Amino acid sequence: MFNRIYGTLTGRRGDSIFVLASGLEWDISVPMRATGLFGQVGSDVEVFLWLHHWDEGMKLYGFPTERERELFLDLNKVEGIGPRQAIKILSGISPAELAAALESGDLKALQRVSGVGPKLAQKMVLALKGKLVGIEEEAPSRGSASVWHDLVSSLVDMGFDRKSVETAVGAKAAEFEGRADAEKELFRAVLLELSAGGGR
Repeated sequence: MFNRIYGTLTGRRGDSIFVLASGLEWDISVPMRATGLFGQVGSDVEVFLWLHHWDEGMKLYGFPTERERELFLDLNKVEGIGPRQAIKILSGISPAELAAALESGDLKALQRVSGVGPKLAQKMVLALKGKLVGIEEEAPSRGSASVWHDLVSSLVDMGFDRKSVETAVGAKAAEFEGRADAEKELFRAVLLELSAGGGR
C-alpha cells in the first residue's frame, strides 16, 4: 500500500520522526539508531515505509534504506518477533552487523541487543541464516542523506568505530536540533560519550 515518502522532516520525538508531504504530516516509527540519518528538521527526506495494520489500529514504520526495510520484514518472519520487537532490534544494531551475526551464527553478538535472549537468538539464526542476500552497509538514499556526514567522518578519522559513531549521533542528534551551534555541540557530546565508552 505504501512504499516510500518524500517530504520535509518536521520533527522528532523518541523513536518517531514527522514528515510533511502533500499537506499531511506523517508520524513514522523508525529505529532509534537511525534517527540521525534522516537529517535536520526542515531538510528534505526520503523514508522507506511499511504499514502495520491490526484490529485496534495502524502504525507506520520507516527506514533510511530499502534494504533495512527488507531486514525488518525478515525479522518479522521469526517466531516471537513482531513489528515492535523488530524495530527494537534494529535500534540496537546496524543491518550489516545483524546480517553478519546471523550468517556466522554469533549468538553472543545477537544477545547483546536489547530484548534478545538466548532462545530468541537461536530462533533468529535458524530462521534467517543463509537467507539474507546483499545486506551490507548502505548510505541513506538521496533524500535522507545525513547532514551529520562530515561529523561522523571526522570522528571515524579520529579512530572511533563507524557503527558506534553512527549509533551515538543518531541517539543524540535530536537534543541539539535547531541550535545555531548544533554541529559543534553534537560533536562534543558524541566525542565525550565515545571516549568514555571506548568506542574505538
